[in-house]
Amino acid sequence: MFEAKHDQLQTEGFFKRLRKDTLKRYNDFNTYLKGIFKERVQKISLDAGLSCPNRDGTISRSGCIFCNQYGSGTAAFIKEGLSIEEQIFRARKFLSKRYKAKKFIAYFQSFSNTYAPVSKLKSLYDQALVYKDIVGLAIATRPDCINDEILNLISSYKQKHLVWIELGLQSAHDTTLKLINRGHDVACFEKSVLMADRYGLNVCVHIILGLPGENREMMLQTISFLSRLPFQGIKIHLMYVEKDTQLAKLYETGKLNCLKQDEYVNLVVDCIERLPPNVIIQRLTGDPRKSALIAPNWAIDKALTLKLIHQALHRRNTWQGKIYRKSSVAGFR
Repeated sequence: MFEAKHDQLQTEGFFKRLRKDTLKRYNDFNTYLKGIFKERVQKISLDAGLSCPNRDGTISRSGCIFCNQYGSGTAAFIKEGLSIEEQIFRARKFLSKRYKAKKFIAYFQSFSNTYAPVSKLKSLYDQALVYKDIVGLAIATRPDCINDEILNLISSYKQKHLVWIELGLQSAHDTTLKLINRGHDVACFEKSVLMADRYGLNVCVHIILGLPGENREMMLQTISFLSRLPFQGIKIHLMYVEKDTQLAKLYETGKLNCLKQDEYVNLVVDCIERLPPNVIIQRLTGDPRKSALIAPNWAIDKALTLKLIHQALHRRNTWQGKIYRKSSVAGFR
């Protein structure tokens, strides 16, 4: 069912209408979902209780230097100790009231959500899809935590649900990945994207702007690297500093300077105009918890940052893919 809908989304006309209808200059996730389901769809962030090979000692025990105790799972709906079904039940009630949403995507967000035996993963994913109003499945994980058996399982849900797999790259520079203790290299990421593509999965890539030691040229090189790979979505994050992380120690000793808001805004616009025109942009900045944030302070006001990005796109008269050079682009499945 969803393969057919994605075939329709490949047409140039769809993306031109999308930008016109939203008055935006990029393909945003909410509009993409409305194009498929004809109504608002909300993500439900879930904590599956899984870990990460970069935290349990398989690779290391310290994790990525920016990762906190929640494994990037900062949503208010994550309730420790609750089953997947219970988390979804509570979140559905809240989101239905707040956003009037009637359809939802089960989003396995915290830590590495393919880091378990396939039988356990199937049980977790099946629990998330019990409710009829769960129309999609999104699974965030590391590129070194997938294999053919896992991808075969994930792809089995495509017939009845919209399925995305989210892979963290952060940077296309091995020197940076080593510095942030990522635990894998760029080649591993590229291999994982190509594997997911063979199974017809929609891939959403995570990158971070403002990582230690990176300049503007290096960050844009990450976009150039991605643009030759078959990926369908991207999340762009700001490198912010939270308490109880290795990154906080770097910041406190003066070894890390955070981006200023205007620097970040212009970098995001630089990335947008270099992205393939049919890639869906799922995020343009992060959501730090106010109680945990150390720096930069401006990161708390997400609405203002988004407003400034939209204003910069119009001021610069640019849009997604304006200077994208590749002759052919990756399609949806």
